[in-house]
Amino acid sequence: MEAPRWLDEREERAWRGYRRMRLLLDLELARELTQDAGLSEADYDVLSDLSETPQGRLRLRELADRMLWSRSRLSHHLTRMQQRGLVTREECADDARGSVVVLSPAGRQAIESAAPGHVAAVRRHLIDLLTPAEVDALGALTHRVVDRLGGRAPQPRHDPEV
Repeated sequence: MEAPRWLDEREERAWRGYRRMRLLLDLELARELTQDAGLSEADYDVLSDLSETPQGRLRLRELADRMLWSRSRLSHHLTRMQQRGLVTREECADDARGSVVVLSPAGRQAIESAAPGHVAAVRRHLIDLLTPAEVDALGALTHRVVDRLGGRAPQPRHDPEV
């Protein structure tokens, strides 16, 4: 067995700083989203992904893949969102076992109301603290890591506010 390559002081500082930043940033953004819009991060992700499609609809399987969730987990979450009137589900016309998640008018209103405040929070707590070069470096870094892990890098959104 090969000896571990321990992190040096500089690398450990960067790693621990990243972990702490990620935890604090996620907590603050989630807190503000819940407080300001009454949505969880998962609600926001579902509504945002649906709102980016032309008809506000996605196959459940595709939505689960985008969110990196199991279909079962997403299905349970969608049930709660349906109860709140944010989404509906329809049978898939070409696959009897599949379903399509549809953004409801209340869901569209919720994401359109939540997006400006959420984007402002992302700016306030991260983007506006960085120089343009740091934003570019962050984008390059995150895409490189996502590619290495075999995930799908975030795609540019059609509407920059949602």
